[in-house]
Formats: sequence, C-alpha cells, structure tokens
Amino acid sequence: MTSDATPWVAITVIVVVLAVVLALWMWRHQRMLAERARLMQEAIKNRDLTFRLPTSGMLSGERALQETLNQLGEHIREQVNLGEVESWEKLTRVLTHEIMNATAPIASISQMMLNHPAIKGSDLEEGMTAIHNTVEHLNSFVDSYRKYSELQKPVPQEVDLADVVGNVGQLFTDVNWVNNLSGPITIKTDSNLLRQIMINLTKNAIEAHARSIGVDVEYGPENKVLLYYSNDGDLIPAEARSSIFIPFFTTKRSGSGIGLSLSRRLLSVQGGMMSLLDTPRNGFHTTFLLEFPR
Repeated sequence: MTSDATPWVAITVIVVVLAVVLALWMWRHQRMLAERARLMQEAIKNRDLTFRLPTSGMLSGERALQETLNQLGEHIREQVNLGEVESWEKLTRVLTHEIMNATAPIASISQMMLNHPAIKGSDLEEGMTAIHNTVEHLNSFVDSYRKYSELQKPVPQEVDLADVVGNVGQLFTDVNWVNNLSGPITIKTDSNLLRQIMINLTKNAIEAHARSIGVDVEYGPENKVLLYYSNDGDLIPAEARSSIFIPFFTTKRSGSGIGLSLSRRLLSVQGGMMSLLDTPRNGFHTTFLLEFPR
C-alpha cells in the first residue's frame, strides 16, 4: 500500500466508525421513542391522563412534540372532568324535576288526609304519617340538589392559600393540621368558594375519623398550583373510589352525597380541577388534588 493511500484508508475507517456510532444512536433513540409511545398508550388505556414524559435526550422537534402531547393529556383530562360534572348536573336536574312533580301531590294529599277527622286517631293515621314523613324527607333530599345546581357566580380575586387554610383550620381545632405551606402562595380564585371546598373536605375527613389534615403545595405544568389535601381517616373502599364525585353517591348512612360533587363543581366553574389520588401523600390514607390555574 502506498503512502498516498494511507490517508484515504484512515478517512474510510473514521467514516465507517462514525456511521456505526450514528446507526447505534439512531437505533437506541428510536427504541426510546417507541417506549415513550407505549407508555402514553398504556396511560390513555388506563384513563391516566396525568402522564408527563421527560423530554431529555430528544431533538428539538421531538421535544416540542412530546411537550405538546404532555399538555394534550392534561387538556383532555380537564375536558373529561368538566364533561362528567356537566353530564351529572343535567341528569340530576331532570331527575329532581320529575321527583318533585311526583311528590308534590302526595305531600299535599297526605297532609290533607292527616287533618281529616276520619283519619285522626284511627288505625290509618300511623300509616298516613309515615307516608307524609317519607315524602317530606324526599323533598328535603331533592332540595339539597337545588343548592348544588344554583351556585353563586364566582368572583375571582388574588387569594393567599395560606390565609384560606388558616381560616378553615380555626373552624376545626379538634384535628391536627400539618400545614406545609411556606410563604405567600397566591392564586386567582373565589375565596368564599375555595373556603367552602376545604370545609367540605375537612368535614368528610372528620366523619371518616381523621385525626390529622395535611396541606401542601407544588407547582405543576403550565404554571398550575397543585394543592394536596390529605387526611388519615378511614380508607375509601376500592369499589367506591370511582364514584365518589357522582352527585348523591355516598358510603355513609346519613350522608347526602352532595359534598364532594359540589366541591368538584365549585372548582370546575373557576377553571380548576379536583381528583382523588391513587397513591396518597406519605403519612396519610387519602389525598385529594386541587389544581388551580395561575
């Protein structure tokens, strides 16, 4: 081999090595993209739209696409939650209207008969009283939905989360408050509605025999404020977890099933979201996630 051919051999070797390295990098890169696509597919299949896949190791176009997909999952989750709230609201409005139409004449007739001399003191009085009381209880139950469906229009303003949590804590001094909020954390929301949400969550926790309430905050994608509201009360049964936000659904004998569905709606009308975490925060049995736009 002549000395003139030596540089060409070296160049050829370098080109081959670079081609092999590039091929290996492309192979590993494509495997990484395929794995991320599989993870997103599994998340969507399991209705977990909170996925946030990393963008490290991607080219600029791929990074932009991944960030868009991450945000898309979040937007889909928002629309799904909002759609569920609106669907249950429409359904229960129809049902309550039909129930009121059916119970109004029964209440009126039973009251009239209880006042009739032939009924008073007779064997029929006890049965008629039971009918009347049952109808009145049903009317009261339906009336609780009217409070649910006729919400006041929210008036968003700059609110310090620590102040709202502190105010709610003063109402429930029998529980231990683990407040991890440090410094001012400002969000734009209706302070009265937010306070009502926290009161509902705290009442539910106390009714579930909670002794401690935990509150902490993180910052999520798109500058969202993530408020974690935890308690150490009784565990929510696995079979009930997917139904707790349905209006009138309750696992308690004396519950109306309004509190959680109302709280979720109070948040949704302000552009926020509420969900129950599959894995509670460390040291607690149940954690609700409240998301606020900034």
